[in-house]
Amino acid sequence: MKSRITTLSLAMVLVAVFAINSTVKIHHDEEEIKEVLETGYVHGAFNELNPEAMTKTFHEDFAIFSPGKEGKINRYPIANWVEGTKKRKADPNFDPANNKWEHKFKRVDVAGNAAHVELELHRNGKHVYTDYLSLLKFEDDWKVVAKVYHQHETP
Repeated sequence: MKSRITTLSLAMVLVAVFAINSTVKIHHDEEEIKEVLETGYVHGAFNELNPEAMTKTFHEDFAIFSPGKEGKINRYPIANWVEGTKKRKADPNFDPANNKWEHKFKRVDVAGNAAHVELELHRNGKHVYTDYLSLLKFEDDWKVVAKVYHQHETP
């Protein structure tokens, strides 16, 4: 009887340690993902228009997917987005002071080397986009591999 209690107690301790380690790893991954997205997505693609940060954050096969005509899917590749960002930043009419976006992480889900993020983007106090970003972990780096989004009506 005493050995059963000892075995059961040991098993419970091992389960608790495993659960704590898993929770700590997931929290670490969530924070790492948020940092990657703030640097390369929020600031890279929006606030600072930094194509180098975008290139580090997005996988080369990344695309933005949106509904097209007749049930087709539109695909906007990262190379096009980076080029558009460079052109916008180089435009003499571009005013960085008027290009301020705020973001809110609504949800970050991590399962092993896959993650899904729901992120809101606000400009001038208005909710403009809700983005759904899919990420994969390659070796030690999280990369954004796909995006779908909703653009909110702005009066």
